[in-house]
Amino acid sequence: MASLKIICPNGHLGFAPLKTASFHLGVAAKPDFIAADSGSDDIGPVPLGNDSCASPRAWQEHDLQEMLLEARRLGVPMMIGSAGDTGTNSRVDMYVEIIRDIAARHNLPAFKLGWFYSEVDKEYVREKIRGGSAVTGLDARPELTEDELDATQRIVAMAGVHPFIKLLEEGCDVIIGGRCSDSAIFAAAALSRGFPEAQSYYLGKVLECASFCAEPYGAKETVMGEITPDHVEVTAMAPEQRCTVASVAGHAMYERSNPFHEFVAGGKLDMTACHYDQVADKTTRVTGMEFEPAAEFRVKLEGSGKVGERFVGMAGIRDPYTIANVDEVIAWARAQAEERFGTEGWELHYSVFGRNGVMGDLEPLKDQPGHELCVVVQGIAPTKEMAEEVTMTGTRQLFYARLPDVKGTAGGVSFVLDEVLQASPAYRWTLNHTMAVDDPLELFPTHSALVG
Repeated sequence: MASLKIICPNGHLGFAPLKTASFHLGVAAKPDFIAADSGSDDIGPVPLGNDSCASPRAWQEHDLQEMLLEARRLGVPMMIGSAGDTGTNSRVDMYVEIIRDIAARHNLPAFKLGWFYSEVDKEYVREKIRGGSAVTGLDARPELTEDELDATQRIVAMAGVHPFIKLLEEGCDVIIGGRCSDSAIFAAAALSRGFPEAQSYYLGKVLECASFCAEPYGAKETVMGEITPDHVEVTAMAPEQRCTVASVAGHAMYERSNPFHEFVAGGKLDMTACHYDQVADKTTRVTGMEFEPAAEFRVKLEGSGKVGERFVGMAGIRDPYTIANVDEVIAWARAQAEERFGTEGWELHYSVFGRNGVMGDLEPLKDQPGHELCVVVQGIAPTKEMAEEVTMTGTRQLFYARLPDVKGTAGGVSFVLDEVLQASPAYRWTLNHTMAVDDPLELFPTHSALVG
């Protein structure tokens, strides 16, 4: 095959619905694969920890139906990775169920559905630690300890291309993947057809976020990538968008500590020597990428551990004196919570929007607050009842704060709502590590069935 074309309609399937007009323009270009990533750890540790979705099921069903119907009409494979935001086993099962339902509802001719799982049992990881195989931390984290492992609710491993290629080789027409590298979904399609590793992994890198590699910015629009043995080309499908040298090169540097390196299970894509050419108004060609196989096969692990139940309160401040002394107001409210609950076994977190609610201590203008502030209070405790009371105390006591120059009794704080609101439980990342494995497929069991 001289070249292979893949369209990606959504950089995070289900997070917001794909734009159907550009998707059908992509379909009209007769791609060889239709593929999309459905997951991200940008959504934080809660969905992984409590095994839920961050996206409405209706939006996920919308995208899956658009992709499935067109893939089956064209007779080309459809591939999804990191099903249901996190790629846990239950999210894979949910997507498999949705695919079955769509096939039945539309009376689709029979096709082969494949899927793989990515959850890892804690005891498997414990055996690695006890056997002397270090589970190494990323981003300055220390090696994983058994105590931190015990604090973890759920672990997923990040698959590379290997389970996708296995299912393609078995003749699967539709593949639903557990947690995986974003780029692996697309790279696997190209590698399965014999294209070089460097070009294949670059194809995955440029397509993973769909129209984020195009300009002007527009989310959830379709882009098409075409690979040859020598280069990768990427084309925007939306009429108002273009894939330019700047937009494609910029996206290549997106979300990485080193802008030229993309690490995957089994190696590293090196984009240092990439060369970008505008070969058509909406198309950029990329050459010069390289791939370096890893000396040891290591798989990234993501784990989430529960901190406690959580409630949220909100307070507004308009009084200039209270704004100038907002830290003292928060300290007063926290002291009242300590008087009621002691100093341990609960948490209070304050985000002051209008001063530094987004960036925290990194905010360069935090000494220049706005004329009004919104204080968001998060209270965390072992039980719902205690979390609600902690949050209520930490919110209402803002109203009663005693400041030196306050003479009246009315308080300098107002409340958006009298009550505090129950939120999702609080979780934290416990694993952002890599673990050595002997077989690239050992953590990713594959399954298939005839559907339709």
